[in-house]
Amino acid sequence: MLQNQSDTGIDSYRERVSKFSSELDLGLIFYIIRRSVWFSVGFFILCVSAAFIYLRYSQPIYQSSAIIQINDNTEASQILQINKFDGSTNKIAEAIEQIRSKIFLKRVVEKSDVQMSYFNEGTFKNNELYKSSPYFVKFNIKRNSIYGTNIYIKFNNISSGTLSFNAEGRPHSIPFITNNVINSEYFDISISLNTTMEKQQILSNLASNNKSYFIIKNVDDVTSELQSKLEIKLLNESAKTILVTVKDINAQKAKDLVNVVTEEYLYFDVERKSESSKSIISFIDGQLKMVYDELKISENNLQDFRKEKNYTDKDALISANMMRLTNIEDEMLKVDLEEKLLAELQSNISKNISIDTYQLISLIAGTEYENSIREYTQTIKKLLVEKENLLYQVTPNSENIKQINFNIETQKKLLIESLNSVRLKYKSKYTNLMEKSTEFKSKYERSPDEDMEHARLMRLFSISEKYYTLLLEKKTEFSISKAGFVSQNVILEKAINIGEQVSPNRRNAILISILSALLLSALVIFIRYIFHDKITSLNDIIKNTDASVSVLGIIPIFESNVPVSQLVVDKNPKSQIAEAFRTIRSNLQFIKNTEGPKLIAVTSSISGEGKTFVALNLAGILAYAGKKVILLDLDMRKPKIHKGFGVSNDIGMSTILTNMTSIESCINKSNFQGLDYITAGPIPPNPSELIIDVRLDEMIEELKKTYDYIVFDNPPIGLVTDGITTIQKADFPIYVFRADYSKKAFVQILDKLSHETSIKNLSIILNGVDTSRSAYGYKYGYGYGYGYGYGNGYYSTVVKNDSRKNFLKKLWK
Repeated sequence: MLQNQSDTGIDSYRERVSKFSSELDLGLIFYIIRRSVWFSVGFFILCVSAAFIYLRYSQPIYQSSAIIQINDNTEASQILQINKFDGSTNKIAEAIEQIRSKIFLKRVVEKSDVQMSYFNEGTFKNNELYKSSPYFVKFNIKRNSIYGTNIYIKFNNISSGTLSFNAEGRPHSIPFITNNVINSEYFDISISLNTTMEKQQILSNLASNNKSYFIIKNVDDVTSELQSKLEIKLLNESAKTILVTVKDINAQKAKDLVNVVTEEYLYFDVERKSESSKSIISFIDGQLKMVYDELKISENNLQDFRKEKNYTDKDALISANMMRLTNIEDEMLKVDLEEKLLAELQSNISKNISIDTYQLISLIAGTEYENSIREYTQTIKKLLVEKENLLYQVTPNSENIKQINFNIETQKKLLIESLNSVRLKYKSKYTNLMEKSTEFKSKYERSPDEDMEHARLMRLFSISEKYYTLLLEKKTEFSISKAGFVSQNVILEKAINIGEQVSPNRRNAILISILSALLLSALVIFIRYIFHDKITSLNDIIKNTDASVSVLGIIPIFESNVPVSQLVVDKNPKSQIAEAFRTIRSNLQFIKNTEGPKLIAVTSSISGEGKTFVALNLAGILAYAGKKVILLDLDMRKPKIHKGFGVSNDIGMSTILTNMTSIESCINKSNFQGLDYITAGPIPPNPSELIIDVRLDEMIEELKKTYDYIVFDNPPIGLVTDGITTIQKADFPIYVFRADYSKKAFVQILDKLSHETSIKNLSIILNGVDTSRSAYGYKYGYGYGYGYGYGNGYYSTVVKNDSRKNFLKKLWK
């Protein structure tokens, strides 16, 4: 039966602990918050200090931005889809990738003075000088190992100094004179002063204590570094604008780089689009050189012939026939030139070189195939316009778009086949003209005289002259076309002001530090709340026990040092602690108010909870009311009563229970009228057996004849079971808990004591309560209907007295 009651009590206790863990105790949270104030203050100081250190010593990052509008009206590239045969027309994405490419950024680096970086060395961070450097360096690298090396420079005066650096594991020191070339095994360097700075300013910078150094960087490394600093994003798809942003540790450098990137892209775009004209002009230049040599030879031969033969015209008929032959050969020349230009055009198309529509028209202008070719181009243009209009209504993968793409591909193939057909016609025509020319030549070769030789020389000269003139005309046309190439892209907004600082962000750093402090404080509070297992209020006892216990009251913390005697109620009868014991005395009367002497047994779970303090002062307050009280120290394993009264412990309860001494000889008188006591005596080997011995009952009956109250200071029953016997015999069994010391698990001992031992009138006292917590809303009232309602008067008195305390003292506590 006893075992079943024990199991039921334990299960009930576990259920309450589980319920406690699942509920949020706001009062406990406020209490822990108050106890964690200094943690929070420390976290705030630490986090805000870290934020200010970060803001002070971290390297600032600046950014500058520019806006480019991407336009592309090159009709030939749209017609032939030379660059993208997959049908994609996203020129914005193409432009973004071109700007990001290392090939383009390398052009930017080579046109910018960013391979050389100038720094002033600081304790925690280095300051890049860029254009504000008092000196500039021109270099020629001989060994790649010098790239990325810190080369320190120290001026002895304004015109000379010393360079020092470590390379290949060896220190080097090189003297220099400004504006002179310095030769070394690693580089050739010339150092000059910054002409944009005043001489006095240069001297001031050179005389500063800051270590100055410069770094020569490899072009590829600088390109990769610029690529990581560059950010490009689509700003407005409808307006075809992109935002180009460059971040750097130097504000002026960020501005210069973003402007160079945008300007260089315009040049890059023009060069890319004019590649076709360059190729054709290069071809014409080669032909011009060859034809010029032939023309010069023909001219010299004709002049030599005329001088040698003293030639004059004799026969107009021969001249007329020679003119016909000349016309035939002129036409052969024209056909040959047209065929070669078409071949060059097809070669460019096959190599995916962009050709503008106007160039294409100029090539076919005046030819017999002009109308047929133009018909194909116009058809493709119409298809492209139709496609662009549809793209505003449907997706690029729709069937309509796919059909138009198929039609464009078909028209393009027809156009290319037409060009092949025209070339074949030119070749056939050239062959026919060659046969006619051969026929004329054979006719006059039978009579080789001076006129025929002269006509032949004239014909060769005329052919070369006309060919040369035609080539010059074509070169002029393509040169004008090339000069007319301008980028359709527009820089809408340049970076005008120096870059704005984006990192570190002061507002974000302070905000993050405050949030971090709050999070750390909340984490500490959460951890302390989760692991908090101490009893802090009567509520913690009441809501975690199902035993029928009464609440006698709470005892506040004694503000001064507890005297050696531990008897404090007589020191200041009007103090809070004296009032607390008076309240307990009054509540005892409502538990049992019968006539006759009463037994009071005081115990706790473990040592240190204040049971001896409570027993001694409870006995004192009862004696203060005119009652005769005797205090018995039954904690024979760890006696304390003799220490409290400053007497020896040679005789006492252990000697009385072993019949070694009489009761009268062991009773001690205190300075407090009506209060006597018996110490524990020498520590016996068998205190448990002594307490349950019949001699104790006889002793109690003997003492009842003299005293109104017999108060037992029992051993803690959480450690030993010695005190259970006297608690069962007591009229007022009192169980003491200590705030912020006793664990919540000790409530289980109270439950077991109530359920298993059938103790009647079991009461509890909470000792060591910090009553100032009520000012923070953490209530220590009884609540839940326990305590018979008689503790509230005392609690009101405590609050009233507490309200008189100094505010700063309460805040400190």
